[in-house]
Amino acid sequence: MTGTGGAGGGQAEKLGYLGLGMMGFPMSRRLLNAGYDVAIWNRSAGKAEALIEAGATLAAKPQEVATSASIIFMCVTDAAAVEDVVFGADGFAAVPGAGKLVVDFSSIHPDKARAIAARLKAANGMSWVDAPVSGGTKGAEEGTLAVMAGGDAADIERIRPYVLAMARRLTHMGPTGAGQTTKLCNQVIVGCAMAVLAEATRLAVNSGIDAGKLPEALAGGFADSIPLQLFVPRMVQGIHSPPLGHIATMLKDLDTVGEVAHDTSTPVPMASLAAQLFRLAKAARGADVDALEIYKISASQPR
Repeated sequence: MTGTGGAGGGQAEKLGYLGLGMMGFPMSRRLLNAGYDVAIWNRSAGKAEALIEAGATLAAKPQEVATSASIIFMCVTDAAAVEDVVFGADGFAAVPGAGKLVVDFSSIHPDKARAIAARLKAANGMSWVDAPVSGGTKGAEEGTLAVMAGGDAADIERIRPYVLAMARRLTHMGPTGAGQTTKLCNQVIVGCAMAVLAEATRLAVNSGIDAGKLPEALAGGFADSIPLQLFVPRMVQGIHSPPLGHIATMLKDLDTVGEVAHDTSTPVPMASLAAQLFRLAKAARGADVDALEIYKISASQPR
C-alpha cells in the first residue's frame, strides 16, 4: 500500500480496475483523468488502448493488477464472472492480500457477495466492499453515479476519495451484501419505471398526441422524475445507442429481486410483472439491446 490518498492530502494509493465494459471504461478513465495511477485488465485487451494512451498500465491477467494495486476496483457481468476473476486460473485469490481491498461495482446476488468476500478473506486476507452503482453509462461518463456500498466503515472511508472521482455519491448501507440489496431496491424502481414509462409513451402515441412533449408537460408535477426526462425522449426518438443498459442486465437484476423476495417473504408484484415484460422484450428484441427497447414490444397500432 502506497498511502491513504485522496481528501486527506496523503499519498494516493495505486489503483486497479478490472473489466472495461460499458461502465468500467468510463469509470477507469475518470480515475486516470483525476491523476491516479491505475493498472487495468480486460478480457479483450483492445478495449484498453485509449486508456493506455491516457496513462493506464495494462496487465495481462487479474493477478498482476492485484499484485501492483492496493485498491482493486472491478465491474464485470455477473457472479460467475466475479468468481472467475477472483478464484479462476488467473484470479487474484492466490496473491498475498493483507492490507489490500477489493471494491466490486458489479450487480450480483447479496448472498453471493457475502460468500465471495468470506472466501477471499480466508484465502489471502483481502477485504471486500460490494458497491453496485446506479446512473447508467451517462452517469459513468459524467461522474454522476450513485454508489451504494456494503462493508466495513473504515474501508468505505478509505475508498471514498477514489469513488468520488467516478461518482457523485457514495452511501454506506451496512455490512457486506447491503450494497447489493440496495441495488436491488434501485432496480425495482428503475425496472418498473421503464415499463410504466413505455406504457404511458405508447398510450400517448396511439392516442395521437405528441409523446415527445410528455417530459415538458409533466415537469414539476407528481409524475416528473429523472427517468421521465431521460427515458421518454429516447423511446420516442428511437435513441438506443449507446445503450443506457442491456435488457439482459435488467432482467438478471429483476430475477434476483424475485429470489431475494422469496427468501425474505416479501411480496413484489410490480417487480415480478416488470421482469416478465423484460423477458418478453428479450425474446422479441434480443438480450443485448438497450433496455429501453421494452417500448417496442407494444408497437402495434390500435384498430
